[in-house]
Amino acid sequence: MGDKHTERLQADDAGIARAAELLAAGGLVALPTETVYGLAARADSTEAVAAIYRAKQRPDFNPLIVHVPDLAAAEALAEFDPRARMLAARFWPGPLTLVLPLRAEAAVTAAVTAGLPTIALRCPAHPIMQAVLQRSGVPVAAPSANRSGAVSPTTADHVRATLDRRIDAVLDGGPCGRGLESTIVAVRAVGWQLLRAGPVTERELIALLGAPLEVTTARVEAPGQLAQHYSPGKPVRLNATAADPGEFLIGFGTVTGDCSLSATGDPAEAAARLYACLHLAAASGEPRVAVAPVPESGIGAAINDRLRRAAA
Repeated sequence: MGDKHTERLQADDAGIARAAELLAAGGLVALPTETVYGLAARADSTEAVAAIYRAKQRPDFNPLIVHVPDLAAAEALAEFDPRARMLAARFWPGPLTLVLPLRAEAAVTAAVTAGLPTIALRCPAHPIMQAVLQRSGVPVAAPSANRSGAVSPTTADHVRATLDRRIDAVLDGGPCGRGLESTIVAVRAVGWQLLRAGPVTERELIALLGAPLEVTTARVEAPGQLAQHYSPGKPVRLNATAADPGEFLIGFGTVTGDCSLSATGDPAEAAARLYACLHLAAASGEPRVAVAPVPESGIGAAINDRLRRAAA
């Protein structure tokens, strides 16, 4: 991954078409949004999301916001009630992210939703991002386009400073507006919650929806929240090289198991498959879960942090 040629695309029709083509093929493209440059990849491909983790070098395991061109594309992924439709009609395209119930048949990989029954959706207003979304025809997950821990990128040069030769292309849309990151609202079965403050104000939301519910959940459903302690609801044993009786074994590398984080021992693939494997373990008939050792280096440190939380 460290030896890709990173194309610098211009914000013209040819550049937009090339960016859409790369995304559709499972590539990584840095795109301008209203806030910062996003590192975009197909939200329906585990391999493409693994490539995001590989390029950023350390995933944070928060759910990723999925960017869509319009309400119709959003409704294919989430359940919209009248309140959610009202918010979309009022604020999309724009800096509002909606956390909504995930549709059972939604074509997104578990890594994007962090294994949760909700999905975070946004219809962005940036004309270049919009053009790429419409041209590519795929839902796009896009965390910030920087190496993990680096400053958020607001120009194409910022992106190249940490991701050059690690991603397929950057579409140069000039400097971002440096606006606040999007407001995030969860529309619940009863009531609503403000998960992240942003350009769409709480006052505007209260005028439409009434008073919000308190945010008491420990679950993280959107970027910028506290660490989510995902647990399969069963005892979890780490650093297992074989399953004991009554254990569902999550493998890695040479430890095969009932499902594998990565048969080739690739930490980025393991990061992208972690939630899917934990879900399989939760749904299995075995009362306990065992997980093969994952090296602590690089992305492995983040994977092990999440596994230790699951085992706590």
